[in-house]
Amino acid sequence: MIALTSTSIAWVLLVFVTAGFIVYAVLNSRSAKDELGSEIELAANRKEYLDDEALEGPRLERVQLLGVLLLVIVVIGLPLYWVFEPARQAGAIEAQEELFVEWGSRLFAPTAEGGFNCAGCHGGYAGAGGEAAWNVTDSTTGEVTAVNWKAPALNTIFYRFDEDEVRFILVYGRPFSPMSPWGVKGGGPMNDQQIDTLISYLHSIQIPREECGIGEDDPLSCPSGHLPSKIQNDIETRAWQLVNEGTYDSYGEALFNLDLNSGAYSCARCHTPGWSWGDPGVTGQGAFGWNLTGGKANVAFPDEEDMVAFIKNGSNYGAKYGVQGQGSGRMPGFGSLLTDEQLRAVVEYVRGL
Repeated sequence: MIALTSTSIAWVLLVFVTAGFIVYAVLNSRSAKDELGSEIELAANRKEYLDDEALEGPRLERVQLLGVLLLVIVVIGLPLYWVFEPARQAGAIEAQEELFVEWGSRLFAPTAEGGFNCAGCHGGYAGAGGEAAWNVTDSTTGEVTAVNWKAPALNTIFYRFDEDEVRFILVYGRPFSPMSPWGVKGGGPMNDQQIDTLISYLHSIQIPREECGIGEDDPLSCPSGHLPSKIQNDIETRAWQLVNEGTYDSYGEALFNLDLNSGAYSCARCHTPGWSWGDPGVTGQGAFGWNLTGGKANVAFPDEEDMVAFIKNGSNYGAKYGVQGQGSGRMPGFGSLLTDEQLRAVVEYVRGL
């Protein structure tokens, strides 16, 4: 607000000064025309000028008053500009980000509205998760089946991945899934500027986090924050409901397979083949993620606490991830989505596969 006000004042002053120069130029031009052809008679050094009494009287006082006023403007204006300049710069950055979000929303829009139809697969403008039409080919028989692929929620994408990973996925897509490459480098239609604006829009639709740390002013991306307690409680309630109904044998198994918000929190999405299109194979046998059966998780993580930390924070290395390959090979972190108790329940279940 301050930045906008100072900018408005600057425009008013600019208009005022410009108008003054125009008036001065017009008046000076008109007075100069009267002297054309009589330069010798009216030369400055031959013209009679004001006497000392007139020069040192009201005229001098008016000039002095004008000088004092201009000095006051400079003395007050420069410090005010110095005070408001950081706010003006912050306002400019904020305005640019808002513009990027607007541009990104147009790209995210359905095809009918001129966008690239991100909303059509990922659950509308809110990005809460949806479905995408896809064809699955049986590796043994070669039979092709039309399925509805569960597209993940994007309103928690930065809970799980950092911006670099999201950019990588947008540019190069996800092999063996409906997520095609969208960046020019990956063979898609969007240039770097469009990818940037799309990422800005994804930041704007994130579910605000709770309990952000000191100095973390943005609840949409604060590193130490977590999913709102109400949603985490809904996850817990739904998981125990599935256990009580006999669908799953343990709380950890229910969390591993939970389909909430189109699988935004589901481990089975990546670690169980066929889960994404509603035809799951052997639980934990590997798809986009590792094969966790046969005690492989225990071999990779002899210390259970190391495995809890890995799932909580995710990885930041690897050229290939799991059976089919995913993104740049990074395991997403779930520490901002699930509580420590929920993560431990998942780890206990996985170590028993």
